[in-house]
Amino acid sequence: MSTTRKPTLAIIIGSIRPERFGPTAARWFAAEAERHGAFEVDLIDLAEYQLPMELAGNDPEAALPAEVARLGKRLAKADAFVLVTPVYNRSYPASLKTAIDWFYGEWALRPVSFLSYGGVTGGLTSVEHRRGVFPEFASVTVKNFISLADFWKVFDHDGRPVNSEGLRIPAAAVLDELAWWAPMLREARANRPYPALDFQLAVAEEEPADLERTAVSA
Repeated sequence: MSTTRKPTLAIIIGSIRPERFGPTAARWFAAEAERHGAFEVDLIDLAEYQLPMELAGNDPEAALPAEVARLGKRLAKADAFVLVTPVYNRSYPASLKTAIDWFYGEWALRPVSFLSYGGVTGGLTSVEHRRGVFPEFASVTVKNFISLADFWKVFDHDGRPVNSEGLRIPAAAVLDELAWWAPMLREARANRPYPALDFQLAVAEEEPADLERTAVSA
């Protein structure tokens, strides 16, 4: 595992329902991450994956469903995550919970932050529910996150922030914190066994040297 390249930040759109706001917020944050400069950025839309709701059984040798394996390859390349979701009934979408539960080593020992959106609370309860999940993977949920209250007022009809400079402040705080954690945890995953870890860490497949990597995929 290379520890000299920029860490990869996976920005995951967690809602898959029609006419969702998630892609607008995620594309904005991906552009902020590119501007920040500390990361290679991979924008992942769960709507592009048909993940089975029924999880795998107890056979460790059983092959993963094709769509799960396809998503897993992208998650394994990530050194940090930002999860973009609305609030659904004071929690977060089942589509994201399904994606979380299909994987273990892909999340492990990586920093995680959140971009939530909703009404008056900006989806805060969805963030707090996820903070209780990721310690199971020995992930680090960082202090800073972004909460968009009354999100329909925050972006215009063309998908641009109404107050770009103001919104850049919390984005920079999230990216600065992830940029501190991501290289350190990547080095630790490569060189320092984590105590009592009872599953394998996911390791990204090496890409051919002549393959140009696309920084942000739609």
